[in-house]
Amino acid sequence: MKAFLQNPVFKVISTIADAKHQSCFVIGGFVRDILLTRVSKDIDIVVVGSGIELASAVAEQLGKHTHLAVFKNYGTAQVKYKDLDIEFVGARKESYRSDSRKPIVEDGSLEDDQNRRDFTINALAICLNKERYGELIDPFNGVSDLKNRIIRTPLNPDITFSDDPLRMMRAVRFAAQLGFYIEENSFDAISRNRDRIEIISKERIVDELNKMMLVDTPSIGFELLEACGLLKLIIPELYALKGVETKEGRGHKDNFRHTLTVLDNLAKHTDDLWLRWAALFHDIGKPKTRKYDSRLGWTFHNHNFIGEKMIPVIFRRMKLPMNEKMKFVQKMVSLHMRPIVLSEDEITDSAVRRLLFEAGDDIEKLMMLCEADITSKNADKVKKYLANFSLVRTKLKAIEEKDRVRNFQPPISGELIMQTFNLSPCAQVGELKSHIKEAILDGVIPNDYDAAYNFMLLKAREMGFFIESRAKTKE
Repeated sequence: MKAFLQNPVFKVISTIADAKHQSCFVIGGFVRDILLTRVSKDIDIVVVGSGIELASAVAEQLGKHTHLAVFKNYGTAQVKYKDLDIEFVGARKESYRSDSRKPIVEDGSLEDDQNRRDFTINALAICLNKERYGELIDPFNGVSDLKNRIIRTPLNPDITFSDDPLRMMRAVRFAAQLGFYIEENSFDAISRNRDRIEIISKERIVDELNKMMLVDTPSIGFELLEACGLLKLIIPELYALKGVETKEGRGHKDNFRHTLTVLDNLAKHTDDLWLRWAALFHDIGKPKTRKYDSRLGWTFHNHNFIGEKMIPVIFRRMKLPMNEKMKFVQKMVSLHMRPIVLSEDEITDSAVRRLLFEAGDDIEKLMMLCEADITSKNADKVKKYLANFSLVRTKLKAIEEKDRVRNFQPPISGELIMQTFNLSPCAQVGELKSHIKEAILDGVIPNDYDAAYNFMLLKAREMGFFIESRAKTKE
């Protein structure tokens, strides 16, 4: 710990704080991470007095490579120095109203500031004043909780979570991120106060979910959310995957557990946040498509297409981005069955061309998702699927090199069709363009201009178009 405090920045803060007769402490996550031997570049400084005044003096002393930002409404200031983000705030105590997580803030002591912290492991403080430099202040046995890998609140957990319900999400996130356990009383308090999550903005919830999604084993967070009752309130569509229904002695797998296994499988190979969201939602349409057939057993026909339609609804409600990220997740959900079908059937060039065309540059990510979707406990079955996927990958590469159909645009444009046949914009133009595209994807013609132009002329005659003499020569 002393090695971290040898950073010249801390010496500057210490010297200035002493000169101003201000008690000054490093607090929270930076201290926690020092003790866990984790690298952290975000430093929180609590000052008994004006945090803005101290920050301004520190920024001036540090000189170049320094940027100061002051937030007077919040009584905070941020100093960016080289690769460090240092936030200064005056020590404070807080009280809450029942309808808001925004506290009523008053000036306070270090003790007041530690009392308002979410967890014991985040209430640790290190003094920066010369007389007590490096002294650890641990009023809630946070060091012991770090050693025992425990998440607990400093004060009554019901009050802690009711005052600021986002802390319930943070408890789950820290448990998943650090591999810690939520202490029993604290966990039970989350269950009791789960309905309070309704006063938290969707954006803040999503921010915690994104952090949870990016941990090494993201299933931990979602299992905890389900166990404490928050999942049903936050993502009811995911909660609906839970459970097994049995008829005539035949049951389907628990699609919630399967989904989390797929997510963990994928997380071993990529930290792509939106591909991980796609894994979480890949079977989201199964509850709406579940049917029992006495001959076939349980079926989920077209669950990928139903899931595709559900994605924009879910993203909009959760305040996830309604842009290309949503469209990517939607595409992955829609296409996730296609490589599996290819691996089970004879792999035709036509089917591979269509998959390349629809997946485009996301084909590799789609294949990663599909391989993660193999969750059978039968080792021979897994080996067979992976071998078949290897054949699909080989075929994809060969077809792409030969036919260049990834993200392709048909070589004949709608404008050329209208010019050739003297047409105004109409349905027939789109129909003829579609025939050309399908012919390329089916391998009837190669993906080049001359072949497509000649095919257009032949197809146009079948459709009853007549070429005017002035447009017979292609341009």
